Amino acid sequence: MFSRRLFIFVGVALFIAINFTVITMSTKETLSVSGAEKIFIAITSPVQKVVSNIIHSTSNVWSTYFTSTLALKENVDLKRQLSNAIDIKNRYEELELENARLRKFVNFTGSVPENYVAAQIIARDPSPWFKTVMIDKGVSDGLVKGDPVLVSEGIVGQIIKVSSNSSRVLLITDRNSAVDALIQNSRVRGIVKGSNENNCLFVYTLRKDEVKKGEMIISSGLDQVFPKGLKIGKILEVTKVHSQLFQDITIETSVDFDKIEEVLVLKNRQ
Repeated sequence: MFSRRLFIFVGVALFIAINFTVITMSTKETLSVSGAEKIFIAITSPVQKVVSNIIHSTSNVWSTYFTSTLALKENVDLKRQLSNAIDIKNRYEELELENARLRKFVNFTGSVPENYVAAQIIARDPSPWFKTVMIDKGVSDGLVKGDPVLVSEGIVGQIIKVSSNSSRVLLITDRNSAVDALIQNSRVRGIVKGSNENNCLFVYTLRKDEVKKGEMIISSGLDQVFPKGLKIGKILEVTKVHSQLFQDITIETSVDFDKIEEVLVLKNRQ
Protein backbone atom coordinates (compact mmCIF):
# COMPACT_ATOMS: atom_id res chain seq x y z
CA MET A 1 0.00 0.00 0.00
CA PHE A 2 2.83 2.39 0.94
CA SER A 3 4.79 1.75 -2.27
CA ARG A 4 1.66 2.35 -4.36
CA ARG A 5 0.97 5.69 -2.66
CA LEU A 6 4.65 6.65 -3.07
CA PHE A 7 4.51 5.77 -6.76
CA ILE A 8 1.40 7.92 -7.26
CA PHE A 9 2.97 10.80 -5.34
CA VAL A 10 6.19 10.65 -7.39
CA GLY A 11 4.18 10.47 -10.62
CA VAL A 12 2.09 13.52 -9.73
CA ALA A 13 5.22 15.46 -8.66
CA LEU A 14 6.98 14.55 -11.88
CA PHE A 15 3.93 15.62 -13.89
CA ILE A 16 3.85 18.99 -12.14
CA ALA A 17 7.58 19.48 -12.61
CA ILE A 18 7.42 18.69 -16.32
CA ASN A 19 4.45 21.06 -16.82
CA PHE A 20 6.21 23.81 -14.90
CA THR A 21 9.39 23.35 -17.00
CA VAL A 22 7.42 23.49 -20.27
CA ILE A 23 5.50 26.61 -19.19
CA THR A 24 8.76 28.29 -18.10
CA MET A 25 10.56 27.46 -21.33
CA SER A 26 7.60 28.58 -23.46
CA THR A 27 7.56 32.02 -21.82
CA LYS A 28 11.11 32.83 -22.84
CA GLU A 29 10.90 34.57 -26.18
CA THR A 30 14.66 34.32 -26.80
CA LEU A 31 14.55 30.53 -26.86
CA SER A 32 13.31 28.61 -29.83
CA VAL A 33 11.56 25.29 -29.62
CA SER A 34 14.37 22.87 -28.98
CA GLY A 35 14.41 19.12 -29.31
CA ALA A 36 14.18 18.68 -25.54
CA GLU A 37 11.12 20.94 -25.39
CA LYS A 38 9.46 18.96 -28.17
CA ILE A 39 10.08 15.79 -26.19
CA PHE A 40 8.58 17.36 -23.07
CA ILE A 41 5.49 18.48 -25.02
CA ALA A 42 5.11 15.07 -26.62
CA ILE A 43 5.28 13.41 -23.21
CA THR A 44 2.99 15.79 -21.33
CA SER A 45 0.31 16.37 -23.96
CA PRO A 46 -1.40 12.96 -23.61
CA VAL A 47 -1.26 13.22 -19.83
CA GLN A 48 -2.72 16.73 -19.90
CA LYS A 49 -5.48 15.52 -22.20
CA VAL A 50 -6.34 12.65 -19.85
CA VAL A 51 -6.34 14.97 -16.83
CA SER A 52 -8.48 17.51 -18.70
CA ASN A 53 -10.96 14.78 -19.63
CA ILE A 54 -11.08 13.59 -16.03
CA ILE A 55 -11.71 17.11 -14.75
CA HIS A 56 -14.38 17.67 -17.41
CA SER A 57 -16.09 14.36 -16.59
CA THR A 58 -15.96 15.10 -12.86
CA SER A 59 -17.45 18.53 -13.51
CA ASN A 60 -20.26 16.95 -15.54
CA VAL A 61 -20.95 14.41 -12.78
CA TRP A 62 -21.20 17.12 -10.13
CA SER A 63 -23.31 19.28 -12.43
CA THR A 64 -25.68 16.37 -13.07
CA TYR A 65 -25.82 15.58 -9.34
CA PHE A 66 -26.68 19.14 -8.36
CA THR A 67 -29.21 19.41 -11.20
CA SER A 68 -30.87 16.16 -10.09
CA THR A 69 -30.90 17.30 -6.47
CA LEU A 70 -32.48 20.62 -7.42
CA ALA A 71 -35.00 18.86 -9.66
CA LEU A 72 -35.92 16.46 -6.82
CA LYS A 73 -36.40 19.35 -4.38
CA GLU A 74 -38.44 21.25 -6.96
CA ASN A 75 -40.57 18.14 -7.54
CA VAL A 76 -41.24 17.81 -3.80
CA ASP A 77 -42.16 21.52 -3.61
CA LEU A 78 -44.49 21.22 -6.61
CA LYS A 79 -46.20 18.17 -5.09
CA ARG A 80 -46.69 20.08 -1.84
CA GLN A 81 -48.14 23.05 -3.71
CA LEU A 82 -50.42 20.75 -5.72
CA SER A 83 -51.61 19.06 -2.53
CA ASN A 84 -52.39 22.45 -0.98
CA ALA A 85 -54.21 23.55 -4.13
CA ILE A 86 -56.32 20.37 -4.16
CA ASP A 87 -57.12 20.83 -0.47
CA ILE A 88 -58.23 24.43 -1.06
CA LYS A 89 -60.31 23.34 -4.06
CA ASN A 90 -62.03 20.60 -2.03
CA ARG A 91 -62.80 23.01 0.81
CA TYR A 92 -64.16 25.54 -1.68
CA GLU A 93 -66.41 22.94 -3.29
CA GLU A 94 -67.62 21.79 0.14
CA LEU A 95 -68.47 25.37 1.08
CA GLU A 96 -70.34 25.81 -2.20
CA LEU A 97 -72.41 22.69 -1.50
CA GLU A 98 -73.10 23.82 2.06
CA ASN A 99 -74.13 27.27 0.82
CA ALA A 100 -76.52 25.65 -1.67
CA ARG A 101 -78.13 23.62 1.12
CA LEU A 102 -78.39 26.67 3.37
CA ARG A 103 -79.97 28.72 0.55
CA LYS A 104 -82.68 26.06 0.34
CA PHE A 105 -83.23 26.45 4.08
CA VAL A 106 -83.46 30.22 3.76
CA ASN A 107 -86.03 29.95 0.96
CA PHE A 108 -87.98 27.34 2.91
CA THR A 109 -88.05 29.22 6.23
CA GLY A 110 -88.83 32.48 4.44
CA SER A 111 -92.06 31.01 3.09
CA VAL A 112 -93.30 29.90 6.54
CA PRO A 113 -93.64 32.42 9.41
CA GLU A 114 -92.28 30.17 12.14
CA ASN A 115 -89.27 30.09 14.46
CA TYR A 116 -86.59 27.70 13.21
CA VAL A 117 -83.19 26.66 14.58
CA ALA A 118 -80.57 25.32 12.17
CA ALA A 119 -78.58 22.33 13.41
CA GLN A 120 -75.95 19.93 12.16
CA ILE A 121 -76.11 16.15 12.40
CA ILE A 122 -73.17 15.04 14.56
CA ALA A 123 -73.87 11.30 14.94
CA ARG A 124 -76.02 8.47 13.59
CA ASP A 125 -77.28 5.41 15.40
CA PRO A 126 -75.23 2.47 14.05
CA SER A 127 -77.84 -0.09 15.12
CA PRO A 128 -80.14 -1.50 12.41
CA TRP A 129 -82.95 -1.61 14.97
CA PHE A 130 -83.21 2.16 15.44
CA LYS A 131 -83.29 5.09 13.03
CA THR A 132 -82.09 8.08 15.02
CA VAL A 133 -79.52 10.87 14.66
CA MET A 134 -77.89 13.35 17.03
CA ILE A 135 -77.88 17.09 16.33
CA ASP A 136 -75.71 19.81 17.86
CA LYS A 137 -78.53 21.89 19.37
CA GLY A 138 -80.37 21.38 22.66
CA VAL A 139 -81.99 23.01 25.66
CA SER A 140 -79.61 25.98 25.55
CA ASP A 141 -80.97 26.73 22.06
CA GLY A 142 -84.59 26.57 23.16
CA LEU A 143 -85.34 23.04 21.95
CA VAL A 144 -87.70 20.66 23.75
CA LYS A 145 -88.85 17.10 23.35
CA GLY A 146 -91.39 16.73 20.54
CA ASP A 147 -90.06 19.53 18.32
CA PRO A 148 -90.37 18.59 14.62
CA VAL A 149 -87.23 18.34 12.53
CA LEU A 150 -87.33 19.25 8.85
CA VAL A 151 -85.34 19.98 5.72
CA SER A 152 -86.45 21.80 2.58
CA GLU A 153 -87.30 18.45 0.94
CA GLY A 154 -89.70 17.43 3.71
CA ILE A 155 -90.08 15.90 7.18
CA VAL A 156 -87.05 14.32 8.89
CA GLY A 157 -88.49 13.36 12.28
CA GLN A 158 -88.98 14.71 15.79
CA ILE A 159 -86.86 15.24 18.89
CA ILE A 160 -87.26 12.48 21.48
CA LYS A 161 -84.48 13.40 23.91
CA VAL A 162 -82.85 16.75 24.74
CA SER A 163 -79.67 17.63 26.61
CA SER A 164 -77.94 20.95 27.14
CA ASN A 165 -76.17 21.17 23.77
CA SER A 166 -77.48 18.23 21.76
CA SER A 167 -80.67 16.34 20.93
CA ARG A 168 -81.67 12.92 19.64
CA VAL A 169 -84.00 12.86 16.64
CA LEU A 170 -86.32 9.94 15.82
CA LEU A 171 -86.47 9.65 12.02
CA ILE A 172 -89.80 8.98 10.31
CA THR A 173 -88.26 5.77 8.92
CA ASP A 174 -88.00 4.31 12.44
CA ARG A 175 -90.67 1.68 13.20
CA ASN A 176 -91.68 3.65 16.32
CA SER A 177 -92.48 6.77 14.28
CA ALA A 178 -96.00 7.75 13.21
CA VAL A 179 -97.12 10.86 11.31
CA ASP A 180 -100.75 11.71 10.60
CA ALA A 181 -100.87 12.34 6.83
CA LEU A 182 -103.02 12.54 3.73
CA ILE A 183 -102.72 12.17 -0.03
CA GLN A 184 -102.30 15.65 -1.47
CA ASN A 185 -104.68 15.30 -4.43
CA SER A 186 -107.44 12.99 -3.19
CA ARG A 187 -107.16 14.03 0.51
CA VAL A 188 -107.35 10.37 1.54
CA ARG A 189 -106.06 10.08 5.10
CA GLY A 190 -103.76 7.58 6.75
CA ILE A 191 -100.75 7.22 9.04
CA VAL A 192 -97.15 7.20 7.80
CA LYS A 193 -95.28 4.51 9.74
CA GLY A 194 -91.59 3.77 9.68
CA SER A 195 -90.35 0.34 8.64
CA ASN A 196 -86.68 0.57 9.71
CA GLU A 197 -85.90 0.65 6.00
CA ASN A 198 -85.33 3.55 3.61
CA ASN A 199 -89.03 3.59 2.75
CA CYS A 200 -92.14 4.13 4.90
CA LEU A 201 -95.63 2.62 4.97
CA PHE A 202 -98.94 4.47 4.56
CA VAL A 203 -101.32 2.50 6.78
CA TYR A 204 -105.01 2.56 7.73
CA THR A 205 -106.13 3.57 4.24
CA LEU A 206 -109.39 1.82 3.38
CA ARG A 207 -109.38 -0.56 0.43
CA LYS A 208 -112.27 1.34 -1.18
CA ASP A 209 -110.24 4.58 -1.37
CA GLU A 210 -108.67 5.48 -4.70
CA VAL A 211 -104.88 5.57 -4.30
CA LYS A 212 -102.50 5.98 -7.24
CA LYS A 213 -98.81 5.34 -7.61
CA GLY A 214 -96.75 8.55 -7.73
CA GLU A 215 -99.14 10.66 -5.62
CA MET A 216 -97.62 12.91 -2.96
CA ILE A 217 -98.20 12.28 0.75
CA ILE A 218 -98.15 15.34 3.02
CA SER A 219 -98.61 15.96 6.74
CA SER A 220 -102.18 16.62 7.86
CA GLY A 221 -101.29 18.63 10.96
CA LEU A 222 -103.75 16.62 13.08
CA ASP A 223 -101.02 15.01 15.22
CA GLN A 224 -100.16 18.43 16.69
CA VAL A 225 -96.47 17.78 15.97
CA PHE A 226 -95.86 18.56 12.32
CA PRO A 227 -97.38 21.60 10.58
CA LYS A 228 -99.90 20.85 7.86
CA GLY A 229 -98.74 20.51 4.26
CA LEU A 230 -95.15 19.33 4.72
CA LYS A 231 -93.93 16.77 2.17
CA ILE A 232 -93.35 13.21 3.35
CA GLY A 233 -92.95 11.21 0.16
CA LYS A 234 -94.49 9.72 -2.98
CA ILE A 235 -96.49 6.53 -3.25
CA LEU A 236 -94.18 3.85 -4.59
CA GLU A 237 -96.40 0.77 -4.54
CA VAL A 238 -100.07 -0.03 -3.85
CA THR A 239 -101.39 -3.49 -3.03
CA LYS A 240 -105.08 -4.34 -2.44
CA VAL A 241 -106.04 -7.67 -0.93
CA HIS A 242 -109.76 -8.48 -1.00
CA SER A 243 -109.64 -10.19 2.39
CA GLN A 244 -108.11 -7.10 4.04
CA LEU A 245 -109.86 -3.93 5.13
CA PHE A 246 -106.86 -1.66 4.47
CA GLN A 247 -104.49 -1.25 1.53
CA ASP A 248 -100.76 -1.97 1.66
CA ILE A 249 -99.04 1.22 0.50
CA THR A 250 -95.29 1.83 0.35
CA ILE A 251 -93.90 5.38 0.30
CA GLU A 252 -90.60 6.60 -1.12
CA THR A 253 -89.58 9.41 1.26
CA SER A 254 -88.83 12.86 -0.10
CA VAL A 255 -85.77 13.10 2.15
CA ASP A 256 -82.61 11.11 1.40
CA PHE A 257 -81.73 10.21 4.99
CA ASP A 258 -78.29 8.90 4.05
CA LYS A 259 -77.20 12.31 2.74
CA ILE A 260 -78.67 14.92 5.08
CA GLU A 261 -76.10 16.90 7.08
CA GLU A 262 -78.05 19.94 8.29
CA VAL A 263 -81.62 20.17 9.54
CA LEU A 264 -84.13 22.74 10.79
CA VAL A 265 -85.90 22.38 14.12
CA LEU A 266 -89.27 24.08 14.50
CA LYS A 267 -89.51 25.33 18.11
CA ASN A 268 -91.80 27.21 20.48
CA ARG A 269 -95.03 25.82 19.05
CA GLN A 270 -96.63 25.27 22.47
